[in-house]
Amino acid sequence: MGPANDRPIFLPGASTEAGARDCYNMKFTAHTETGKEHALIPRYTRPEMGKIWSDENKFRTWLQVEVAASETLAEAGIVPKSAARAIRVKGAGFEVARIHEVEAEVKHDVIAFTTAVAEKVGAESRWLHYGLTSNDVVDTAQALLVQQASVLIRADIEKFLVVLKRRALEFQHTPQIGRTHGVHAEPITFGLKIANWYSEMQRNLERFDFATGQMRVGKLSGAVGNGAHLDPKYEEAICKRLGLTAAAVSSQVIQRDRHAFYIATLAVVACTLDKIATEIRHLQKTEVREAEEFFSEKQKGSSAMPHKRNPINCEQISGLARVIRGNVGPAFEDVALWHERDISHSSVERVILPDSTILLDYLLGKTTTLVDTMLVYPERMLRNLHSTGGLVFSGQLLLDLVEAGVLREDAYRIVQRNAMQAWREERNFREMVEADPEITSRVAKKTLVRAFDLKRQLRNVDTIFGRVFPKMKSAPVKKGKTSKGKQRKQG
Repeated sequence: MGPANDRPIFLPGASTEAGARDCYNMKFTAHTETGKEHALIPRYTRPEMGKIWSDENKFRTWLQVEVAASETLAEAGIVPKSAARAIRVKGAGFEVARIHEVEAEVKHDVIAFTTAVAEKVGAESRWLHYGLTSNDVVDTAQALLVQQASVLIRADIEKFLVVLKRRALEFQHTPQIGRTHGVHAEPITFGLKIANWYSEMQRNLERFDFATGQMRVGKLSGAVGNGAHLDPKYEEAICKRLGLTAAAVSSQVIQRDRHAFYIATLAVVACTLDKIATEIRHLQKTEVREAEEFFSEKQKGSSAMPHKRNPINCEQISGLARVIRGNVGPAFEDVALWHERDISHSSVERVILPDSTILLDYLLGKTTTLVDTMLVYPERMLRNLHSTGGLVFSGQLLLDLVEAGVLREDAYRIVQRNAMQAWREERNFREMVEADPEITSRVAKKTLVRAFDLKRQLRNVDTIFGRVFPKMKSAPVKKGKTSKGKQRKQG
């Protein structure tokens, strides 16, 4: 804890009182009573997304709503056209510092905003904010900010899908052992694993588009949503002017089920990125070492152990995904507000909306680079697959015995007896099977050979790829040269 007289250090997107942080140029700061600034972490904020959630852009977006309202009402003959023009032209000269200065006195950010804008507009500012309540501006502008952020996130997802598709096709026919419960199960291909990631990200894109659409609404229905001071037809016209749809019904606010669903969707996407990073972290373990994140020549993994190649990017992805998931709970809590609205959601959203979109934007870029530059070791994958002496083909042997007329329970007992002995004594399972008369008396040698045929296990991979990538031919892409024991980087 800091000194008792210090104010809390806010996360990016939160507002303070006088001297609140200016993050327009990515200089996130919070101020204490002593006037000292504490830099907030810009480490995970990419410039484009950071500018969207800056105070400068937020207030510009508020003005965008005010301008759309005044111009729509001017066209209807309610507001003088000269006033609408003055609000657009002169109002744009407001200063963020002045807004914060006024807010320190009035303790109301929207009033501080309208005051600062009115000072620039002059006498015709009496028509500024005409017929509106604070949240008509704030909620509608917030919808616009979410749309701006969503454009970047959608582009991130599309870029990631391109990389996943390329790498899936690259390793379409690269054999790897599939693991369940962390234990060798049956053969797959590394491309099949990546194809699974690709398919999941496709679903994420569909979910994200739907959630973004749910947030593409505005409201200018007044203090309790009854349209007492602004005819609903003007609300619809103003929203249309802004590229939004007017909420069919609202209270003082747009209902927060939309926001909860949006944040939850961001968290689901983050879960997928965590899943991918966690998988690569496991594959990078020394005893596995089938793939790893790129490690540059000048990079260092440990201050004490020069040999270390740590999966720091994967770990960062998994760590920050937890932060986004942690924002889902507060978003759900925001749904239940008192009557036509209380303000308990406001402070929460100043944190979770910027933070969640900022972090997901960062994580998508980070994970795209992770997969794009990932080092893959096909020969190590094959060695690991065969390291148990054929144990991973026990399922196929079981079926072949059944097809030869052995009762399933008996077949299972015979195969498991050999498998458990192979585990305990570290013996070659295939050699044990070929020497077991209880098996060889029932199954022809040719059938036994086929039971341990890797190509037989992977014969349907192309069909599955055809389902995941329906417009692509399932032929493998040409692979680069790989030397035994040497790392391989693609892309």
